[in-house]
Amino acid sequence: MRSLVPSIRKPGSLVAALCVAALAAACQDQPTGVTDDPGILLKKSGGCATIQGGKLLASTGETITITRDEFGYSYQAHIFNGVYSDVDRVHGGDFSDVNLQMKWNDAWLSNKSCDGNDVLDRHYGYDSYIGSGAWLTNHDIGFNEAGNRWTYFVKIVAAPADAYKDGDTWYTADDTEIGPVIWGAFAVIQQVVTGEIPSDFVAGDEMPLGGSAYRSPAGSGLGAYKP
Repeated sequence: MRSLVPSIRKPGSLVAALCVAALAAACQDQPTGVTDDPGILLKKSGGCATIQGGKLLASTGETITITRDEFGYSYQAHIFNGVYSDVDRVHGGDFSDVNLQMKWNDAWLSNKSCDGNDVLDRHYGYDSYIGSGAWLTNHDIGFNEAGNRWTYFVKIVAAPADAYKDGDTWYTADDTEIGPVIWGAFAVIQQVVTGEIPSDFVAGDEMPLGGSAYRSPAGSGLGAYKP
């Protein structure tokens, strides 16, 4: 599954798009002074660089724009609409015939930088994604060899601060199953499959539960895991 963890590029294991890729951390305790670079816009509330300033960079070095870019990313709107193979910001690759939509919240990947560097913030205000309330959704659409349409939808959340991991599953503090572990700090809370997904996609995307349907006993609502 492609994801935005930890950077917008294909991981070696191809867990990326849906990701490599979640997703609201507040900008607090920010410096409010002036910058030496007039291209970086400072928010009056606290000194965050914005995409509108024209100085924030993608993981591959290009300047991030306010509109949808050539790969399918609309960082301002927290959305990717493109093909599976382009999530690493390089055209072409495996599963270029699979359409992919990703959505995420500000805790997963912000549309600003409040920590003084030139890249978008992740889990701002937290040492890691754990407890940040970050979430990501992925929606894949493709056609199998028989020409039949298939879809795959998944919700992924950062584990709550008081959650614990037992084997390959995250649990709440009161021992309720959250969902399968993915990328270490995250859990799958819902997985919906229609049609017959090609086996090479299931393997290449490293789908949890082998692509079977799943709904977390702790709840499949993204807001349920906010800090």
